[in-house]
Amino acid sequence: MSADNPDNPSSAPTQPVRSDVLIVGAGPVGLFAAFEAGVIGFTCQIVDVLDKIGGQCTELYPDKPIYDIPAISSCTARELVDRLLAQCKPFNVPIHLEQRVETVERRDDGRWTVHTNRGLEFDVAAILLAAGNGAFVPQKLALAEAVPLESRHVHYSVQRLADFADKNVVVAGGGDSALDWALALRKVAKRVTLVHRRNGFSAADSSVELMRRAVEAGEMDFIVGAISALTEEGGVLKSITLRHIEGETQHETEQLVVLYGLVADLGPIGQWGLTLHGGRVDVDTSYYESSRPGIFAVGDIANYPNKQKLILSGFHEASLALRKAYAYAFPDKKRLHVHSSYDAKLAEKVSAAG
Repeated sequence: MSADNPDNPSSAPTQPVRSDVLIVGAGPVGLFAAFEAGVIGFTCQIVDVLDKIGGQCTELYPDKPIYDIPAISSCTARELVDRLLAQCKPFNVPIHLEQRVETVERRDDGRWTVHTNRGLEFDVAAILLAAGNGAFVPQKLALAEAVPLESRHVHYSVQRLADFADKNVVVAGGGDSALDWALALRKVAKRVTLVHRRNGFSAADSSVELMRRAVEAGEMDFIVGAISALTEEGGVLKSITLRHIEGETQHETEQLVVLYGLVADLGPIGQWGLTLHGGRVDVDTSYYESSRPGIFAVGDIANYPNKQKLILSGFHEASLALRKAYAYAFPDKKRLHVHSSYDAKLAEKVSAAG
């Protein structure tokens, strides 16, 4: 698999990227769909709005154990993504990160023109939505005074540790991301304070233990409380107000990193003319095709009677959807089913990749 660098202008193609299938979403279901596409004989591209591969699995619960993947008794979300990437490796599917699909247009020839927010254009026969609950965006601080400080003093991600060197930094949140970044920032910042609304965490036990040891050693601070206000002077953050059970206190800081997790946002998909229900895409369970022929939805974003939000269900849905997509990619050909055990070309590709 290869992931594009969206910050490198030279990596953006000047011509539309032509492919049989465009998969929207680089989570487990999208990755398995890429493998299935290769098995069937499609060329394939993946786009994802996040800055890393793995979708909500690696964003929300990377070290959470998963027990219901066939033939794998237990693995973490991160391990599952790594295994799926290894499975996809024979087909070297390009993955375009930090690319949000904005518009889709069906042309007179039956193919689709797809544009992303960063200027990529795709020419594809079919679109497979494997976008989980939609695009994920950071859950922001619900304070009006935070908005003009965003990117300069209030941050929802950490791009470069060096930007926080010798600064007083507050990291807000109680998940894996918040603890991991607080621990990392303590090595470069003047002082790091982790703020969380309670003394319990949703992060991995190992991260919590490491954080508590760092606090005991005086390497960082931890405060139980909720951010209720920000104080700024001349567009510069000076302090935050923390609300506790016993009242409110002020805490001086120069930089605030808010890591409250991600929230689902269907985004532009809601404007594509698809039949939706409860923020999900209605599909026909014969092939998981949406109300617009050539656009399929699989995984959590798909809606149908008795829908089960399971990763293994998404694998099944993707497999059937791609078999219907074959008719759009190769309208003049009849697809012949070959079991993978007897697929000599697949065996050759897997052997070469492994």
